[in-house]
Amino acid sequence: MQPDSEGGRVLLVGAGPGPADLMTVRAQRAVQGAQALLYDALVSDEVVALAPPGCFRIQTGKRAGRACMKQDAINRLMLRLARRGLRVVRLKGGDPSIFGRVGEETSFLRARGVPTEIVPGVTAACAAAAQFDMPLTHRGVARRVLFATARTEGGELVEVDWSGLADGQTTLALYMGRSAARALAKRLIADGLAPSTPAAAIENAGGENARLVRAPIESLAAAIETMDPDGPVLILVGEIAARATARDRREPASTPVASEWPMTSGREGGEDRRAADGPLARRGR
Repeated sequence: MQPDSEGGRVLLVGAGPGPADLMTVRAQRAVQGAQALLYDALVSDEVVALAPPGCFRIQTGKRAGRACMKQDAINRLMLRLARRGLRVVRLKGGDPSIFGRVGEETSFLRARGVPTEIVPGVTAACAAAAQFDMPLTHRGVARRVLFATARTEGGELVEVDWSGLADGQTTLALYMGRSAARALAKRLIADGLAPSTPAAAIENAGGENARLVRAPIESLAAAIETMDPDGPVLILVGEIAARATARDRREPASTPVASEWPMTSGREGGEDRRAADGPLARRGR
């Protein structure tokens, strides 16, 4: 592929939650014009397939609990490709500015004179809210949304001051929270959140294989264990979770139907989305 006559540049692009039709038009055009595509493990095959023939495709991993390319290696690879004059697309699941290390990557590239652009995408919490009919904010019920991630050590939450989150009018969207659900519930209840507060866990939010379980926060961890998810899990805590209906109306036959609140579901709902590619670069498909 011929280098860009205007010189190399890097676009940090949000792929959205999975389906290509949930990408922005700008994001689709960026992928379709890429000369080198560095994509994370949660980016769907459907989205990767938008890249043109001859585009270098490099799977960088970046999935919790699994081997992946180190951030420093990703930074250096983007720099090397851009200095070859290529249009590089760094493709991230969801929105690149929400837990996507976009600040680190742009700082690294701009400090070395590489032009960069950020293209936003639909984040998992917004995708889940739309898919399962629950507003993230609602007049008189939820007046703010807080996005967070969680890490545990010895069964306890670390790194974040959680003391202010036990607020009945806050919707808490916890990314990468599958293993932290029990510790999260313990901490929030200890800080004053009612044990009966509605909560929901969504696997593969936005995808055709998305699954939902709902339970009071005190029993959400057990509900997730029954669900036995293999894909990425988003946790939503707050009164809006009681409004969730477990049906994707775009695909009425492929997603289980909700029962009365509280509800949990089993493993039905489709195959898990997986990245089909290994960490090595290859040209075309």
